[in-house]
Amino acid sequence: MKIITVLGAKPQFIKAGSVSREIERQKSLGADIQEIIIHTGQHYDANMSDVFFEEMQIPKPDYFLGIGGNTHGAMTGQMLEKIEAILLQEKPDWLMIYGDTNSTLAGALAAAKLHIKIAHVEAGLRSFNTKMPEEINRILADRISTLLFCPTPVALANLAAEGVQHWGAKVVLSGDVMQDGALFYHDLAQKPDPLTQLTDFVLCTLHRAENTDDIKRLSGIVAALNQIAEMRQIILPLHPRTRQKLAEMENIKISSKIILLNPLGYLNMVYLLKHCALVMTDSGGLQKEAFFFHKPCITLRDETEWVELVEHGYNVLVDADKEIILNAYHSAKFTEDFNVNLYGEGKASARIVSELVNF
Repeated sequence: MKIITVLGAKPQFIKAGSVSREIERQKSLGADIQEIIIHTGQHYDANMSDVFFEEMQIPKPDYFLGIGGNTHGAMTGQMLEKIEAILLQEKPDWLMIYGDTNSTLAGALAAAKLHIKIAHVEAGLRSFNTKMPEEINRILADRISTLLFCPTPVALANLAAEGVQHWGAKVVLSGDVMQDGALFYHDLAQKPDPLTQLTDFVLCTLHRAENTDDIKRLSGIVAALNQIAEMRQIILPLHPRTRQKLAEMENIKISSKIILLNPLGYLNMVYLLKHCALVMTDSGGLQKEAFFFHKPCITLRDETEWVELVEHGYNVLVDADKEIILNAYHSAKFTEDFNVNLYGEGKASARIVSELVNF
């Protein structure tokens, strides 16, 4: 069985690495599986050198397309053309995609038009905000996939509500491959070089366009962070887009008491997750990673795909209003018992590969 995996961003490589390691494990037991990895280049990252793949124990891509830094339509179209050519050459049995990037959609479209079976990992997630390009990508990718690997029962319910039973797709509650990765990398964490030993700090990330491109939202979030920084240390690895927007909006200033870092590698982020007291973020993935590392989370968004974290009291949603954020920081009551199985307990990759082998 030949699988082609299409990836476009560093987080997707980290997720896919768990499945790739499971493929190699099953190959060692006699399974006939070959995986070929395509990196579209959607999110260029200078840190993704050979050392990155070695440290993270992730296979290096077999193809690099170098497509990125353009409009959504241009990127998706260019990816579609190049992925199609590779599929025609390699003739795989399966195309595997992750999440909701333009690379995810381009891979799904290329495979569907060539009648190649599609496996979508992280299927069924919905924010119900169609202004987000990721929402469009995940809905369309789900609709044309053959195997839909859902990380949570909520994702299963979303697909059922959309009528998945009429699509001819198989739906599997796999658990979340991000938890597999968190368990694998837990003991490989690396302290970021500029930092001394810190305790009782807030780990914050801020990058989503709905926050960074809106001066009112960005102003409210930064004002709240500045006030929290008067009471507690905040570490903020600053996304390039956020840094650029802050430079453009001259009346929004981040307090000098906040430690600003350049974007960090995953193992550095694992270290900060292990040692922080609280996570504040507008990232989807970091909300879950906070849970994996038993940390409460304040999500700087109006909605989340990971509603089970909110329902169980591990996460609180706020919008971008300063007073609402501060009220959540001071008053939110978080669940302290993290011994609940929300994401598959680190067995998602094994379920995914077994389903592909036995399909």
